[in-house]
Amino acid sequence: MTQDQSKLLAAKRATDLISDGMRVGLGTGTTSTFFIEELAKRVRSGLRLKAIATSTESERLATEQGIELTSFADSPVLDLTVDGADEIGPGLSLIKGGHGALLREKIIASAAKAFVVIADESKIVSTLGKFPLPVEVIQLAEPLVYRKLLDLGLNPMLRLVANGAVPWQTDEGNFILDCHCGSIQDPEKTAAEIRSIIGVVEHGLFLRMASMALIAGQDGVREVHPS
Repeated sequence: MTQDQSKLLAAKRATDLISDGMRVGLGTGTTSTFFIEELAKRVRSGLRLKAIATSTESERLATEQGIELTSFADSPVLDLTVDGADEIGPGLSLIKGGHGALLREKIIASAAKAFVVIADESKIVSTLGKFPLPVEVIQLAEPLVYRKLLDLGLNPMLRLVANGAVPWQTDEGNFILDCHCGSIQDPEKTAAEIRSIIGVVEHGLFLRMASMALIAGQDGVREVHPS
């Protein structure tokens, strides 16, 4: 089974959690794309729901697929958010933000009664940090935040567009510093240290947020719950 086949399997399983009339948060990234496309099939078959997307990319896909979008003004509480992850560590601690949508992803996950992560088994790690930890920063403060992250030993690198000429920007117009930590031994401490830096908008550590993970592999999809 390929990685994409595993992602699709997890996405299909997640659509079983959606029932008529739900308000759903839609994630960003390759696995979430599979979920949005599979969810749209059910919508075309008569399932009624409204959704809030974590990025303009996912908004566009949902609209193209016929999924009705809503807002927090009309739907302040979501029934369920389904999103992928870049790493899944012990207790369903996560690194997210590889696609740059970490701020909206965290907002929408926090607004849901349940937050379900979908992933292939390659995303499971014993210790977070091999995948670079994204930190979203205000443009003006980027040089200052960079130095403070460097002082913390987090090895930040400014994310650039594909041609490497200019900084990559989030949907909100912020920059991202990807921290090449290698290993994050104390995610709670690291999260607090990053959050204390003036100019930081959000970081990609999602701690004590996920309700369940659906992990797909050669033996099918298994449920993982926080321990």
